[in-house]
Amino acid sequence: MSVNARLALESADVIAGYATYIDLIRPLIEGKQVISTGMTKELQRVNDAVDAAIKGQQVALVSSGDAGIYAMASLVLEVCTGKGLKMVSRQVENPSKEIHVEIIPGIPALCSGAALLGAPLTHDFAAISLSDLLTPWQIIEKRLSAAAEADFVIVLYNPKSKKRHWQLQLAQELILAHRSGQTPVGIVTAAMRQDQKVTLTTLDQLHTAQVDMQTTVFIGNSSTRQIDQWMLTPRGYASKYKIDGI
Repeated sequence: MSVNARLALESADVIAGYATYIDLIRPLIEGKQVISTGMTKELQRVNDAVDAAIKGQQVALVSSGDAGIYAMASLVLEVCTGKGLKMVSRQVENPSKEIHVEIIPGIPALCSGAALLGAPLTHDFAAISLSDLLTPWQIIEKRLSAAAEADFVIVLYNPKSKKRHWQLQLAQELILAHRSGQTPVGIVTAAMRQDQKVTLTTLDQLHTAQVDMQTTVFIGNSSTRQIDQWMLTPRGYASKYKIDGI
């Protein structure tokens, strides 16, 4: 968690968020009003959070990772627009109307996961969510194939849930059409939390990996390799400079 995010929690009157994320920060929000809903209830909790802000309360809407990456920042802006609200940042002097909005950056899962794996994202990469709740699977398939063919390192968000258990294996098959089965793959679950788990495997074994909605999957490109317990995608320094042993 960034320092600014922690300060926002401390200064807020109301904390809003998905129940699982609220549980993760319970020690930091004791005594505060909480707006908490379950999975697929995003619109309800954002509406409730915005309504609380309209009434003059300072509200912190909590997301896992970064609020702007597969998270709630976009929905907040859409809901405020739908309510006809004029949104101003806290940096604006003498705001004229309605509601202050500040989007506080967090630490994205792809950054925390990459740090635990080593350096898998040192070159160009694509992040793709396998959740088809809001994006048609046909579009996800096209993006997976395009990213694989272009030799991007691919970061997969939302790889599997209790109800969505088939997308990851289909993604594996699409990517295997463009790269070796021995391509290194990093699996990071619950990054930077007490129960975090980090494993390395290969693309042809990805379907056997244990993943869930807290997992981020890192699929290497043609130059990615495993060195000891680390995953490395070279930036290209070795071709420009002489590096001993490489």
